[in-house]
Amino acid sequence: MTLGIPWPRLRPGGRAVAAGLLFGLTVVGPLWALLVEPRRLRVQRYALTLPRWPRGHDVRVAVVADLHAGGPHMVAARIRRIVALTNAQAPDVVLLLGDYRADHVGTWPRLWTDRIASLLSGLSAPGGVVAVLGDHDWTQDPAAQARGAPPVRMGAMLERHGIRVLHNDAARLSVRNRALWVAGLGDQRALHRPEGRIGLDDLDATLGGVPDDGTPVILCAHQPDVFPRVPLRVDLTVSGHTHGGQIRFGPWVPFVPSRHGARYARGHVSEGDRDLVVSSGLGCSGLPVRFGVVPEVVTIDIAGGATDGSS
Repeated sequence: MTLGIPWPRLRPGGRAVAAGLLFGLTVVGPLWALLVEPRRLRVQRYALTLPRWPRGHDVRVAVVADLHAGGPHMVAARIRRIVALTNAQAPDVVLLLGDYRADHVGTWPRLWTDRIASLLSGLSAPGGVVAVLGDHDWTQDPAAQARGAPPVRMGAMLERHGIRVLHNDAARLSVRNRALWVAGLGDQRALHRPEGRIGLDDLDATLGGVPDDGTPVILCAHQPDVFPRVPLRVDLTVSGHTHGGQIRFGPWVPFVPSRHGARYARGHVSEGDRDLVVSSGLGCSGLPVRFGVVPEVVTIDIAGGATDGSS
């Protein structure tokens, strides 16, 4: 009995190719996504010349995003490797962009919050290590969810281990005896409510204490969706959250957790004289799989195009 489907007639060589493709799609691809790609690690490097950044104030920034520690691919030994790789880039500043703990399918063994913070305390940079929180950090803290306000346990643990955590405020750092502002936006999907996700982000408050005097400003925002609203006085916005789509087939990404779709999925984006870098991150969300999106530590070498700047 046939189903009436007009199957194509293939020559023996064509049948072998088709069988190979079918095997790759149904067996090799899923195994790669589950067992290989999430365990890979690379350094993704960007070199940017920013028009308002003071000339001569070159800075190397390292970005560590979306650890999701505690999953099968993000155990303590791997975090130590990520910390060592980040330090090996000799960054002036390290920026941590949130989502430190895992909560996806297959999360085992779960790393405790203080253990994750302790491992991340090994990060080192002369200008400092600064962090923001992500939506997973909020949703995994029932007390903070009930209050609808910080402190969040993950943030408290990072602070205890010497890492500055920003929530709608900014820190003035010193890099080679010159000033640099790092501003940290509150999470845009912090609270999980019956009516949907509610953000605690306040861009005006975040930049309210930053003087508009030509000192360079980097904005850390866990999700990149805020980028169209970022004012020109911010030299660079850095984000994570998207995982680059986590599953990617060349240029096609089935899903990106952003209301802008794939517009800010990953990489360097320049719009209207403003610059954004989105890290593809290091861990997994939903399922412990990655395909076509290698976990990455990001370095950004920033050079200036402005003729003058305050220190």
